[in-house]
Amino acid sequence: MTDSIPPLLPLHNLSKRHHALPAPVAEYLFQAARVCFDRHHVSPKEFTLEDDKVESIARVEWERTDDREKGAWDNDDATEAGACAVAIAAIELTRSLFAIRRMSKGSGADYYLALRSQDLEDLENCFRLEVSGTHSDKSEVTKRLRIKIEQTRRGDSNLPALAAIVGFKVQLILLHTVDESL
Repeated sequence: MTDSIPPLLPLHNLSKRHHALPAPVAEYLFQAARVCFDRHHVSPKEFTLEDDKVESIARVEWERTDDREKGAWDNDDATEAGACAVAIAAIELTRSLFAIRRMSKGSGADYYLALRSQDLEDLENCFRLEVSGTHSDKSEVTKRLRIKIEQTRRGDSNLPALAAIVGFKVQLILLHTVDESL
């Protein structure tokens, strides 16, 4: 019996698939993710991907950052930007949703997500995506998920939402559909 190779988290070339991530933005986010991966791991690595409590494994591959790249980032900025890259790639992999626009402050989320075939101007059929990242343990990842779920509920948009938390150290990506009725 052969072990199957987990699917690759599609972090490379995000700008080719995500309208909200032109090449410089996609490169910025992916570089931040690489800085975060390098703090704890060597490529390739397997991450647990939990989408609404359904677990799977995704393979993550990246080129190691050099001293100049590492020196360009402080911990908070790298974690925030890197988590955006990882979350967007994870949602592309699991749900075939794509980032089409950045959301405004106060909306309770970071990006609008849509199917590839959707009209980019029709935001009424989008999902909101709220993202966070951490270098802490699994309990912190779970705690952050609860916080981000509440944040999306308090936002000024009534669109359906997804919360995504990236645990860089513990190799964990949590995705959760936010149910506004709870």
